[in-house]
Amino acid sequence: MKRIFLGLLFLASWQFSAQELYMPRNIKKAYQNETRSISGAPGKNYWQNKGIYDVEVKVDAKTKTVSGKETIVYSNNSPDDLSELAIRFVNNLHKPESPRSGSVSKEFLSSGLKINSFIIDDLKYSINSSDWGTVEKVKLMKVLKPKTKTEIKIEWEYPLSVQSGREGQIDPETFYVAYSFPRISVYDDYNGWDMLPHSDRQEFYNDFNDYSFAISAPKNYVVWSTGEFLNPEEVLQPEYLKRFTSSLKSDQVIHIASEAEMKSGKVTKNNQWNVWKFKADNITDFCFALSNHYVWDGSSVQLKTKRASVQAGYKAGSKDFEKYVEWMRYNLKWFSENWPGVEYPYPVMTAIQGYADMEYPMMINDTSIPDDFQDARLTADHEIAHTYFPFYMGINETRYAFMDEGWATTLEYLIGIDENGRDAAEKFYKNFRVKRWINDASAEQDQPIITMSTQVSGAGYGNNSYVKSSLSYLALKDYLGDDLFKKALHHYMDNWNGKHPIPWDYFYSMNTGSGKNLNWFFNNWFYTNNYIDLKVTNSSQQNEKLILKVDNIGGFAVPFDVVVTYEDQSVEKTHFTPKIWENDQKKAMISISTKKKVKSVLLDGGIFMDYTPEDNLKNL
Repeated sequence: MKRIFLGLLFLASWQFSAQELYMPRNIKKAYQNETRSISGAPGKNYWQNKGIYDVEVKVDAKTKTVSGKETIVYSNNSPDDLSELAIRFVNNLHKPESPRSGSVSKEFLSSGLKINSFIIDDLKYSINSSDWGTVEKVKLMKVLKPKTKTEIKIEWEYPLSVQSGREGQIDPETFYVAYSFPRISVYDDYNGWDMLPHSDRQEFYNDFNDYSFAISAPKNYVVWSTGEFLNPEEVLQPEYLKRFTSSLKSDQVIHIASEAEMKSGKVTKNNQWNVWKFKADNITDFCFALSNHYVWDGSSVQLKTKRASVQAGYKAGSKDFEKYVEWMRYNLKWFSENWPGVEYPYPVMTAIQGYADMEYPMMINDTSIPDDFQDARLTADHEIAHTYFPFYMGINETRYAFMDEGWATTLEYLIGIDENGRDAAEKFYKNFRVKRWINDASAEQDQPIITMSTQVSGAGYGNNSYVKSSLSYLALKDYLGDDLFKKALHHYMDNWNGKHPIPWDYFYSMNTGSGKNLNWFFNNWFYTNNYIDLKVTNSSQQNEKLILKVDNIGGFAVPFDVVVTYEDQSVEKTHFTPKIWENDQKKAMISISTKKKVKSVLLDGGIFMDYTPEDNLKNL
């Protein structure tokens, strides 16, 4: 009984201190409403809405037009009456009048979405889509009550932009068709309707929906897509059906179709239009690509509970993409078994050669880097790592990009150690990620990570989303140790798989999962203008002890090695985790046992690069 009482006392004090983390007023309200919990888990009143999408879409290769019709059964699981629906169509970014984060070429611009029909519960709505941006509200004729459903039917069309990035025309006969259908924007417990426009910098925030797609593609075009391929026998000629089917069970790379075979017209059924059917449930987005000349490779990899298909479509002669299937087989297995150590959750992963270096559920759209296989492979690593963040967990990338880009950067680094060796991985991480931040003293470099991603740009956006957040995750891994860090990470992922976490859900889940109050660490890394800058201010050797005083000028709670060089030129390293800053984040006194005369001492942060490394060395 006494043990239980003390445990409850500890929990109460822990929860009180957990509340010391700053929360915006709308986030506080979510916790007060118990949709979220200080334990890190979804609260007892947590809810999220859902759509079931049945989509028929057609891609006209001559006119470069995508047209379609869809039926959406949308469930209002919230406690609120909904008097309007927010409709999101990302491709309206191409309209000349749409706000964007940067300049674009004329080939990027298009006329955008045209709504031909819009019906809700058999009531026709008059929609002037010429005035629409990337997200617009439609006033409902009939209020959508809590715990009820509505049926929306939309017919639409839009042109594929000539310039290809995240979507569009990769070449005149190869198209990446993403963000291609009007969807219901997210209605959540802390903001209501998500009305933030897409600007082409910040990424996406979508509900977990069920999707059935029937894609009409012209004769001789192959379609690669999110989801399970339902009807290969209806669209592929026997020989290529055989090769595709074999790839689903093979550990070897199978060349399903070559460029010559694609161009010969022998691969697909000899119809003017073939309808390719795919289905995926409980995912946050759906996309596809098609080409009449891309090489098609396939294989599969055996994971713990299933065999996952791995495919690639690419331009003939792309030396890096010739290796993509092999790389991705390794990738899926490594992520499943090591970091994050959660089995790849989907039946397929497909890589398409394009221009975006961009992730989608079960697909990636990557630039070819044929002269640098290490860079090319790390690009694939990074984009596939996004499977877990933001797709396994429905992260609001628009507002909190560090919750997915930071993790993808971290996973890219960790798998890079395995693929290229620690020295090469650290060199790449420092050169490509850390240097541009730490060596630039301008104010925009040091904005707090917790700052909403829509409120920072340029260096501020890149550093918060990718660099500093990744360093924070790696610092926490060092502080907790691999086993406890993975335990806490899995606790967070289990809490929010298939749901919508926000930063405080991460903070509190890691507290509970680790059994530690980490608020000091989260305050240090996420809520400050800190950077990395350590300094040895005093050093002395007394009675077989090396005594050091280290000032944390920059403020971040970073790990580091103390490298001691003795007068006989021998060297010893002692590692200090971020725990050294737990009680005092400004200075630390360090005592190291020594039996020989010390010549010099050096603080080495490794990937935690120091702004002024010259004062990290002290000669005795």
